[in-house]
Amino acid sequence: MKLDLSPDQELVRDTTRRFLAERAPLTEVRRLFDDPLGYDRSWWRQAAELGWASMLVPEEHGGGSVTGEPVLDLVLVAEEMGRMVAPGPFLPVNIVASALALGVAGGRGHDKVLGELMSGDAVAAWCVAEPGTTWGPAAGVATTAERTTGGWAITGTKSPVEAAAGADHLLVAARTGDGVAQFLLPAGAPGVTITPLRSLDFTRRYAEVRFDRAEVGDDALVAVGDEAVERQLQLALALQCAETVGVVDRVFAFTTEYAFDRYTFGRALASYQALKHRFADMKMWLEACHATAGGAADAVEAGSPEAARLASVAAAYIGERSTAMIQDCVQLHGGIGVTWEHDIHLYLRRATVNRATYGTPHEHRERVAALLPA
Repeated sequence: MKLDLSPDQELVRDTTRRFLAERAPLTEVRRLFDDPLGYDRSWWRQAAELGWASMLVPEEHGGGSVTGEPVLDLVLVAEEMGRMVAPGPFLPVNIVASALALGVAGGRGHDKVLGELMSGDAVAAWCVAEPGTTWGPAAGVATTAERTTGGWAITGTKSPVEAAAGADHLLVAARTGDGVAQFLLPAGAPGVTITPLRSLDFTRRYAEVRFDRAEVGDDALVAVGDEAVERQLQLALALQCAETVGVVDRVFAFTTEYAFDRYTFGRALASYQALKHRFADMKMWLEACHATAGGAADAVEAGSPEAARLASVAAAYIGERSTAMIQDCVQLHGGIGVTWEHDIHLYLRRATVNRATYGTPHEHRERVAALLPA
């Protein structure tokens, strides 16, 4: 978290923190373990009332952010969600809403669906990742959209897709003769098969979505061009990195508190020199995570030419360091750290899933190398 938050940004952070503490405590996260959706629809509508699904939508279309910097406002929400390992289709709904907002501004329609997403009455999934491909600016899109009479036929497989099993709408990236295009279609459209997948996370649900010549009309087209997918990937990475930083920040805080409260041989655990060095290393890594996540968010907000590189730098560093730090904190808790009753495994699950979603650290290091000047 930045140290120089404006009063408006503090309002966003504090409001989010209070809402999550009251409506999504860790007891609720545990209760949702076997829930098919992984979240409560009425809860998500309340979250949407706070603006969580409309910050990337311009005011003229019913959206708007508190500070006028929507990405940075959403980053604050994402970090607080990480601190509470909160449920909800926060990331995919915002990705789809941002795409539809641009489509509406360009005269492509979808006003009704956009309004439903902003109110929390509908949920959308972002179908872009495909099995066996790496992340990049639409490079891994093998799903095709073929021209038909008055529309398109989509064929291919997307996996993993967050929130797909409970989604009302799907935003699908598919390759056409003119490059990559994105289409909006109902989740229950003919030719669409959604198969839930097992997830390590308590509340995040993923699915495989297969398209067997799923037909849509011309009015389903939302965007054309690799740039739209690249922008969405940058936004997804900024939000995911912020959430993971929130996860690690919270784990480090309660582990430090435990080390001062836990006594062994008449001394506080935190007083042992070997452990002091481990805490010092973790604190350094944590601050570096904050810095890289903040740099990526600033670049994405500004639409900087460096946004792609900085987002991948953050994803690579945070993805690798986050799970290593939490595993270290598990060890510092001793035997209680590996029990079902302790909450630390909830955080490790979220960080581990985030590390593997939207590109692994290895994939993002490769992406950084590819983006460097020749």
